Amino acid sequence: MNNALRTLTAVGPLVLLTAACSGTPADTSDPAEPTAPTTSTAPISSVLLVGDSIAVGQSLPLAAAFEQSTVAFESIAAEGGGNVVGPFSEEQWETLPDQIESASPDVVLYQITTYDWGTRAEQEEGYERLVDTVADVGAELVVLTAPPIVPDDFYEPHMDDLERAPEVARDVAQESGDRATVLDASDVWGGEYAQEREGMADRHPDGIHTCPQGAARFTRWLLDELAELHPGFTPPAPETWAEGDWAADEHFSAC
Repeated sequence: MNNALRTLTAVGPLVLLTAACSGTPADTSDPAEPTAPTTSTAPISSVLLVGDSIAVGQSLPLAAAFEQSTVAFESIAAEGGGNVVGPFSEEQWETLPDQIESASPDVVLYQITTYDWGTRAEQEEGYERLVDTVADVGAELVVLTAPPIVPDDFYEPHMDDLERAPEVARDVAQESGDRATVLDASDVWGGEYAQEREGMADRHPDGIHTCPQGAARFTRWLLDELAELHPGFTPPAPETWAEGDWAADEHFSAC
């Protein structure tokens, strides 16, 4: 049994996972209220994930899980990119609308990236543009907050922007007319970076990315959240996907 499945099935880690999904982590650095989820009775048949290299790692168990469901899954998360505001975002926007349209998703998941730098106005513009782009193809936007990071010299100058991004996304979602929802993933990660949980690697030692255990915990949380938003969707049991080959992917090699 690999660490990802052990985390989801063993008694101790399962208690930890339940607590993480309860919405009351021990410490959280983002006290802003999440947007109220809008429940839809419409069935979902396809999901598209957009984000940076953190989302690349999370896409691996997500793909394994969705393979065990009736919902198609595609990821266009990108190493060193994937952002809709901040550096190189205009290059992203040159292809993103066509990528979203080509995928024909019912739900677009956008995980806020570690590159979502900019002023509040710039962040608002980027998120509003994403809401409109997703709505133009008849899809629903679900924004996911990113896990907390340990900033190095590259990220340190931009931490105020990154800490503001979830708040701006919530404001945009609240003004979107039910076209967008923000899910607070601090239910999974807490408010501070923690490399280990229950004695096993949960986050990458680089202070940014996730390890298989963390990616699996995130996947289970997200599947349950999608089921709340779309009651017609039934999350596949962790036993059907958590022990797959995805955990051996080179993306997790430093874990």
